[in-house]
Amino acid sequence: MITAGFMSALLACTGGAILLVKAADEAGLAKSELVSWFASAYIIGGLLNLLLTLKYKIPFAGAHSITATAFLGTTALGLSFPELAGAFIMSGMIILLAGCSGLFAKAMNRIPKHLIDALLAGMLLSYVVKMVPAGISLPFSGILAGIGYFAIPVIEKKLPPTLWALIFGLIGLSLEFRFTSLPKSEFMTAWPVMPQFTVEGLFSVAIPMAVLVLSNDLAVALAALKSNQFEPPVNKVLAASGIATMLAGGFGGNAANVGGLMSALCSSPDSGSKDKRYWAAVLSSVMVMCYGILAWRVVDLITVMPSSFITLITGLSLLGLFINGLRSSLSNKGLLIPSLTTFTVAALHIHLLGIATPVWALLAGCIVMKAIHLGRMKRSHGEGPD
Repeated sequence: MITAGFMSALLACTGGAILLVKAADEAGLAKSELVSWFASAYIIGGLLNLLLTLKYKIPFAGAHSITATAFLGTTALGLSFPELAGAFIMSGMIILLAGCSGLFAKAMNRIPKHLIDALLAGMLLSYVVKMVPAGISLPFSGILAGIGYFAIPVIEKKLPPTLWALIFGLIGLSLEFRFTSLPKSEFMTAWPVMPQFTVEGLFSVAIPMAVLVLSNDLAVALAALKSNQFEPPVNKVLAASGIATMLAGGFGGNAANVGGLMSALCSSPDSGSKDKRYWAAVLSSVMVMCYGILAWRVVDLITVMPSSFITLITGLSLLGLFINGLRSSLSNKGLLIPSLTTFTVAALHIHLLGIATPVWALLAGCIVMKAIHLGRMKRSHGEGPD
């Protein structure tokens, strides 16, 4: 139980934290803005899951969405912090609407999951590619992180590959990089942001991010809980995650939601007897909240590391998501061409008319899918008499 809760929290507090700092850096945020984003996402995300767990005695665990954070690293550039806050609040509204109206299931049925997975894989491709030169520039870190990710989990399966990569990567980094002392800094925490709501923020950030949170976090969490014989209140969980995301957005936090892998860990039989598993989620949530309180020092710790190391660990953290997304997107032969279209547009990071890549990628994939469907219908009915 303790191990599961600890490991669940580490998922958010290692790769998830590095991804968040990376995304904020890509967006050009100041440290105070980064700390507010970081603290609000972890404190509110941890509190959300703690309250849900204690209310329903079901092991809900999470912080912010790792997939949505990775997506933000490619789309947040060009938006100010208030504009990002407005987009995050709108994303929470969409998630809340999905929970209150039951639109989630209907919308997800309209967009095949294979296309969403293709979108995710395409968006993550650049992260995966960039880790190669990063590993070359830090050879000891690259080799040891690779061993930690690919080899050690074959022998020892208790820790996830990403954590082994971080541990071994840090060992390698200590051999080739001279760490400087942490800069002196005063305590900082989340502070309210006056949001700016823009059309670009809605289409470029809010809608794609809501889709990613719903499909890659909430749907996974709910499925994992059900597979472990729990009956989570689906609409209430969606609505609560939407409200929490809106609240986090008011402080610049990108999301606060129930997490897929974290809930899966805490609800698994390895966490103990079914009636006690929720205590693993309680531990996970408390650790996540404490991590958010320490945001100003965690940010300092991450930022003193060389950028190549951050890129390396970020790539390895997302490698599993990339492979799974690519595999899923190519698994349906009937949707192979639409999936490849979506993947290609996403990988090229096409941004036109103020609309970000995810919208164009899904639009292109859906158009190709519809065209193929109409072509097949036409052939099945014949061309008619001459």
